[in-house]
Amino acid sequence: MNALVQSLAALGGLRDRDALDTELVRLVLTNSGVNLQAANLIRVVGEGDDRRCLSLSALEQGQEKPSRDLLWSDWSLLPKVSDFPVRQRALEIGRAAANPQDLGHVVLPVGQAQSLQIMLEVSSPKPLQAADIDLLQSILLAYQNLLGLLDYGERDSLTELLNRKTFDGAFFKATADQSNTLPANMPERRHESPDAGVWLAVLDIDHFKRVNDNFGHLIGDEVLLLVARLMRSNFRFHDQLYRFGGEEFVILMRCESAVHAESALERFRERVQAYVFPQVGTITVSMGVSVLSPNDTPSSAFGRADKAVYYAKEHGRNQVCNYQTLVAEGKLVEQVVDEMDVDLF
Repeated sequence: MNALVQSLAALGGLRDRDALDTELVRLVLTNSGVNLQAANLIRVVGEGDDRRCLSLSALEQGQEKPSRDLLWSDWSLLPKVSDFPVRQRALEIGRAAANPQDLGHVVLPVGQAQSLQIMLEVSSPKPLQAADIDLLQSILLAYQNLLGLLDYGERDSLTELLNRKTFDGAFFKATADQSNTLPANMPERRHESPDAGVWLAVLDIDHFKRVNDNFGHLIGDEVLLLVARLMRSNFRFHDQLYRFGGEEFVILMRCESAVHAESALERFRERVQAYVFPQVGTITVSMGVSVLSPNDTPSSAFGRADKAVYYAKEHGRNQVCNYQTLVAEGKLVEQVVDEMDVDLF
């Protein structure tokens, strides 16, 4: 019990989600006091019949380092929740579910029944008792509370998108993952395009000051909330969405090519333009995008996309502009990165 208490205390000091997921699985497997062979923390992505399983951290006894699916995993290669009856059952009932043929195989959902997105799957050589499941559920409650604290510090209070101060860490993780392939447990993975990479897009709501001036800040806040909601429904589960402040948003996404990146942004631009905002009517957005380059920094990548946004706003607004394309066409001068480039975020 002392080891469990110490491990729970150590969890409370973690501020990185990947590290928290890894240490939770390690704690459950080695210090919970429950005799387990394996543990897998799973994030549920997607909706309805197309919900899929993304492994956040998986560990077996004797395995030193946990494995995980990359955040940029191809959606179509992730296994469906419906392919795993015990996982499906746990999500449906909102509490622990066991395999009737193997009572040592249990899935425990994390969170409230209305918003279940994470579950812990454990395997034991012996049937798990009610006391074992209660203990694991208590550990998951502590984990859930820690996630809530991280959300409080990492999310914009108005839109609940990621906030600006979390951007640097996510940026460097994204660039580090650029050269990685999907895990070996996905042998049928598709061959990735040589043009694949990570793109950073900056989004600015056109004439947003007029909205605040003409309708008031409460309506302006409603517009920001609705734009954020459209962003969440338009982009993929692994695209990282930020509000940088005011009417400025940032999207960090992995795409097969510049064409795919621009197409995704163009679809969103069209969707915003077609949406009828209460009292305000039509709103448009201008966007600039830039591919991340080797040894890039957050400030230099943001600066390139931001220049493309300014170009879009100065040349008609309501459009998507690619920084590299503008440079190639001679419409912008290539941004020179100073070796002493300072990160201002």
